[in-house]
Order: sequence, then structure tokens, then C-alpha cells
Amino acid sequence: MLLALLNACRQQASEQQPGKMAVVISTLNNPWFVVLGESAAQKARELGYEAHIFDSQNNSSKEAEHFDNIIAMGYDAILFNPTDADGSVLNVKRAGNAGIPTFCMDREINSADAAASQLLSDSFTGCVKLGEFFVKQLGKKGEYVEILGLVGDNNTWNRSNGFHSVVDEFPELKMVAQQSADFDRNKAMEVMESVLQAHPSINAVFCGNDAMALGAYQAILAAGKSNQIKVFGFDGSDDALYAIAEGKLAATVMQFPVLMAEQSAELADRYLKGETELSRKMPVEVELVTADNVSDYLPVKK
Repeated sequence: MLLALLNACRQQASEQQPGKMAVVISTLNNPWFVVLGESAAQKARELGYEAHIFDSQNNSSKEAEHFDNIIAMGYDAILFNPTDADGSVLNVKRAGNAGIPTFCMDREINSADAAASQLLSDSFTGCVKLGEFFVKQLGKKGEYVEILGLVGDNNTWNRSNGFHSVVDEFPELKMVAQQSADFDRNKAMEVMESVLQAHPSINAVFCGNDAMALGAYQAILAAGKSNQIKVFGFDGSDDALYAIAEGKLAATVMQFPVLMAEQSAELADRYLKGETELSRKMPVEVELVTADNVSDYLPVKK
């Protein structure tokens, strides 16, 4: 009887322990991803789970280490922002084999069935809109530079391809340089400094995210060319919105990281409660932000 009572107590204690969700973010060296990670963790906690954030620092090896630890520690689900569309697939599959479902946020992996779901911004369509505005702003002619994000991230190419699907239709708009800055502000500033030395007469720069756009603007400002070169970004970060309002950036594309994070946590909760037939890939609409409508998006200052 005593043994049965002890086993019953252990079972009850186990049932009362909250589940655990891991939030694995590509990098926390970017305010946009900080919002994504913290929003996912907060929503998971509101749903009754323990939640811990892991920073991959844009390093696929570190990401793999995180997955090793998450599997060893017996997490119930992973809310995941991958570092590499191809390289991250193996990590997701290893977690799945250990019985831990993965839910991708914002960035996708190149597998149709490894993740339980993938909630992604519609980057291609967003950059079609941005490309149309870009063409109008430059009057259908001029020289420009493109600064790419991580070359292993599908968002980099979805944005680039969406942009070029419009801009390449105008032969007098000429791209004179295309370089990667890994979605990093400081790297983009360095790239832009180098590009300006080789191409001092450019008219615009299209950057794959706002962090790079702000870094590029710093280099342009230091070169005394802020009135000559228009800068375009992508993300809808607070800093970019303020920069548009102040006339520093020409435009960005608004993503909704809080929405993606919260919905991913909710999908994980539904899955863990038995709703395992989820849509594998779900696009989230994005919106073009310019000086004409930036007041609709500016955060309220406290």
C-alpha cells in the first residue's frame, strides 16, 4: 500500500509539472529577433509552459548544440527561427525523432515535412510592393546597390527575387553591386563604405532588412551623400520607422513578429494537446511603409 501511494504521488507531481517550450532564435544581436524571441517565450508562458530562449548567434554549429541540449533536457516543443534553410533541417529532424515537434517562425527550412508547421512572412510579395515603389522613387532609371542578408536563408532570396521581379523590367535601372552583410548592421555599414568608394554616383541601395538599411545609411551619411542616395529596407523595425519619419530611409516592409511568435506558440500548444494535423506552411501578409503612411505604424512613445 505504501509503495502504491508513493507511485501515485510521483505520478500526480509529474502531471502537475508544466510543459517546456524552447525558443531558438537565429541571433539576438538584432532588435527585431529579440522581439520575435521574447514574444514567443511570453506567449508560451501565458499558455502555461516554461519557456527558455536560446541564441544561435547566426552560427549553425551553435544551433546544433542548442538542439542537443533541448533534446537532452526533454523539452516538449521548439519554437524555431532557423539559421540556414538547408543546414537546419537535420536539427529539426533529430528533434522530431526524439518526439519533440518544431514550429518555424519567420524563416523556413527546405523540408516539406520535418517541421510541424512553418509560419512565414510573405517576403516575395512584400518586395514586389517595395520594388514598385523603388521604381517610382528613382523615376525608372539610375544606379543602385543591393545588400543581401544571410545567403543560406530563404528570406534573403525571396526578398531579392521579389524585388528583381519588378526592377529588372526597367533596363535603365542598373545594379552595380550586390554583396551580403548577413543581416548585420555593422557589416552593412562596412559593405556600404566599400561600395561607395567603387561606385560614388549610385542613387539607391536596397537592403534585405532594416538593420542593414540603417547601417548603410550611417555609411552614406558619413560620406555626405544622404541627399543623393535613397535607402530601402525590410522588417518594419521601430528604428526604421522613426528613420522613415525623419526622412533618412525611403521605405520598409512591415512584418509582424509578435503575431508570428504568438501564433507559433499557440500552434505548438494545440499540437501538444492532440491537434497534430496542422498546415505545414502558412504565409503572413506584410505591408509597405513609406513617408506617406508611416504615422500609422509608429509605436506610441511611453
